[in-house]
Amino acid sequence: MTNKKTKILLIYTGGTIGMVKDYDTGALKAFNFKKLQKNIPELNQLDCDIDNISFDAPIDSSNMNVEDWVVIAEIIESNYQRYDGFVVLHGSDTMSYTASALSFMLENLGKPVVFTGSQLPIGDLRTDAKENLITSIQIAALQENNKPVIQEVCLYFEYKLYRANRTTKINAEHFEAFASMNYPSLAESGVHLKVNREALYRGKKGKSFKVHKQMDRNVAILKIFPGIGQPLLNSVLNTPNLKALVLETYGAGNAPMEDWFKKELGGAIKNGIFVVNVTQCSGGSVLMGQYETSEHLRKLDLINGKDITTEAAIAKMMYLLGNNISPKLFKTIFETSLRGEMQ
Repeated sequence: MTNKKTKILLIYTGGTIGMVKDYDTGALKAFNFKKLQKNIPELNQLDCDIDNISFDAPIDSSNMNVEDWVVIAEIIESNYQRYDGFVVLHGSDTMSYTASALSFMLENLGKPVVFTGSQLPIGDLRTDAKENLITSIQIAALQENNKPVIQEVCLYFEYKLYRANRTTKINAEHFEAFASMNYPSLAESGVHLKVNREALYRGKKGKSFKVHKQMDRNVAILKIFPGIGQPLLNSVLNTPNLKALVLETYGAGNAPMEDWFKKELGGAIKNGIFVVNVTQCSGGSVLMGQYETSEHLRKLDLINGKDITTEAAIAKMMYLLGNNISPKLFKTIFETSLRGEMQ
């Protein structure tokens, strides 16, 4: 690693990591990021300059929306040339959705965008916030031959760095809140910070950085279950202005074989609605045609989500629809890995 002093921009959107406990009252109050290095002196050991910017009104991640994704993208866009890396502080509940969306919105990214947060407030006695924050900044500042080691949108939590669009929140209480079931971690923090270089994403060389801000929200997610009825499926597929559906199926992409199920899906696809088949399992991949219960979906020409997460699938749908991809090319492009989100 070189000794070049890097510049990192910290972007605070909201969430637990930005709260600190008032020990006199027990109440939580906003952390003063303007005094970041004074309050967390360990950061002074990092050979980088850290600036910060916050949402005008920080929000709980449960209130995160498409417009907020655009704000994050615009902050990175307007500061892209000034900084070597970005750390986005975000509430954990929807972090995988936001981080997945940003991976598609930031095309030809050549610098690290590291999402992190915490399960406990930064001032709590047993907080995970300090380690997550310090290591995320360290990762964002990693340089080799004056180039960033990480050049993609990722997510750091509890000693592991993941590709953002491969993550899912798996636990609401444990510090190990996220997992990447279908792709190895990009780095692990222990006594030493070990980077898994073979797993890192590298975009096409020579392509200029581009930010996409049009995300079409006319999408839906439906998780099938034993006993699902025709009225429910019909209602979802007939949602006004619906353009795409992420269908969470069983196992390797299996679904009921009733005639009404085939009829509803087939009719929707003929009417121009894109339906992508993703597994509702935590890990594994869709393999349409492996079983009889998925062969009928293959014949209906559902989009194969392969091993993509639901979070990445919905974000990718919004991104492709927002870019007005030709209906004839939509299936092919969705089934192609754009940012390392699927095999």
